[in-house]
Amino acid sequence: MHKASVRLAAFITISAALLAQPKIAKVEPPDWWTPTKTTPLRLLIRGEHLERATLTVAAPLKASNLKINARGTYLLADLSIPETARPGEYPLTVTAGGERAQAPFTLHKTLAPQGRFQGFSPRDVIYLIMPDRFASGTAHNDPLTDRAQPRYYHGGDFLGIERHLDYLQSLGVTALWINPWYDNYNGLNEREKYDGKPITDYHGYGAVDFYGVEEHFGTMAGLQQLVEQAHARGLKIIQDQVANHTGPYHPWTKDAPTPTWYNGTPASHLANDFITWPLMDPYASAEVKRKVLEGWFIDILPDMNQNDADARRYLIQNSLWWVGRTGLDAIRQDTLPYAPRDYWRDWTAALKREFPRVNVVGEVFDGDPAFTSFFQGGAKRFDGVDSGVQSVFDFPLYFALRKTFGNGEALRNLPQTLAHDRLYTHPELLVTFLGLHDVARFVNEPKASVEELKLAFTTLFTSRGVPMIYYGDEIGLAGGGDPDNRRDFPGGWAGDSQNAFLESGRTPAEQEVFAHVQHLIALRKSDASLAGDRPTVNLYSAEQQWAFLRGSTVVLINNDAKPAAIELKNAPNGEYADGLGGLGSVTIRDGMYAVTLPARSASVLMKKGPK
Repeated sequence: MHKASVRLAAFITISAALLAQPKIAKVEPPDWWTPTKTTPLRLLIRGEHLERATLTVAAPLKASNLKINARGTYLLADLSIPETARPGEYPLTVTAGGERAQAPFTLHKTLAPQGRFQGFSPRDVIYLIMPDRFASGTAHNDPLTDRAQPRYYHGGDFLGIERHLDYLQSLGVTALWINPWYDNYNGLNEREKYDGKPITDYHGYGAVDFYGVEEHFGTMAGLQQLVEQAHARGLKIIQDQVANHTGPYHPWTKDAPTPTWYNGTPASHLANDFITWPLMDPYASAEVKRKVLEGWFIDILPDMNQNDADARRYLIQNSLWWVGRTGLDAIRQDTLPYAPRDYWRDWTAALKREFPRVNVVGEVFDGDPAFTSFFQGGAKRFDGVDSGVQSVFDFPLYFALRKTFGNGEALRNLPQTLAHDRLYTHPELLVTFLGLHDVARFVNEPKASVEELKLAFTTLFTSRGVPMIYYGDEIGLAGGGDPDNRRDFPGGWAGDSQNAFLESGRTPAEQEVFAHVQHLIALRKSDASLAGDRPTVNLYSAEQQWAFLRGSTVVLINNDAKPAAIELKNAPNGEYADGLGGLGSVTIRDGMYAVTLPARSASVLMKKGPK
């Protein structure tokens, strides 16, 4: 092409860009609160024709430090919010090529801390809810709402949870962990199928909008109402957050805000091989760790690059936004090991600065206490980083509980697992559980029975940690691997043939398990030894028998198929009452106590009088 023609074409292209009307499609975050300790914010504005744009905002807010991507589709800017800023509307104005575009930005009054931002502790009992599968409060006519299809939306929502807060209170739980409520992808294209069926991310882990609420669950107003109603009843809310990855259909996959927003691209990226142990190896090379830290989860979910300064700030602000706009109490963080530990350090520091009582439990899906403990905060590890993450899920104890009570292995597995508590900075803050949404249900284990489930729950609620129940486990709900482990709670939908939310709707076996769990939670609440930070002190251990001490409470378990004798020689003296009723009143003198426990039974000896 002739040089003059090249110059003319370039001139036309530049002129068109200058004359094009700028457009704003989305501002993230869309609002904030005042006063705030998080300033400046880093705004992410998505639109069109943003090349050479400037950004202004109503005083006293101020925009600075602009960055625009090469395609002119994203503008990043710092937004300073002084302490003097009052709640109200502060429109954002983008000017490019003499043309303007505006978008609203709102400052809300900071939510009062009373009854909000509470965090969780060993005094709590957590209940995990998958919103789509718990209960429906509204009729759904979406073509992808089909309860006969295990990977479709089934219609559970925020209102369904709200309408069953009475049930949750009657069970005795104190905190609700709700799986992600981000706006997720709903596949309608014939090419977008899984096992021959349209894709739906009913589970919440395929975000396409981190500031949007999944419409199948409700609206932002509905979510805020659920949080307020739960708080009014003394129930805390724990949000399930995902900082490691987005869904594969997030708009960023086709047009990222920065060149390094993701680790790789859809066409060229590492696949995560789930080999995580090198992360705790001080001698492992950076290359060995790359697949964990940069690989795309299941080779599908785009991996966020927390080493990109703008992506890091985006994710941190998003976490703060959900807390600040809803008043929730704590965060469950997905796939904790797969993001850099210095990111978690910065993230938890930002949370604590804005919301000092809010705490975090991180998912570290591994049965090795050495690995699990490496990710709990409270101490700097070999890398010089204290993650600040107060709690992690106790998967090592989970595996031991399943082996013992679900597979007929030795009860000795449990004290052997707890002997590793020395590795944790705060073992009393570990979240303990029998099951959750990523594993088959307890009752699907080969040796599971009502008796074994009750023993497992007894162990869960009397040993150290913060116990958690997966919805439906309190009635022994069945279910194999994903998605069978995510069955609808019976009675959560109009017209269900069974309503297990009511005692009259439960089978005898379901009621037996429910009543046992309800009683254990009540015992835990009434006994500071069980609900406190006391360690689990091993008093006696045999192949299928175990006795341990929590504060002043003695717990005895026989997991054998026949009666078994337990002889204690170092128990605290005093008068006790069996909280489970089987042994009645018990006296311990000179540390000595001998008893024969029936098969598959337990006793919880609670000290009478001063403790």
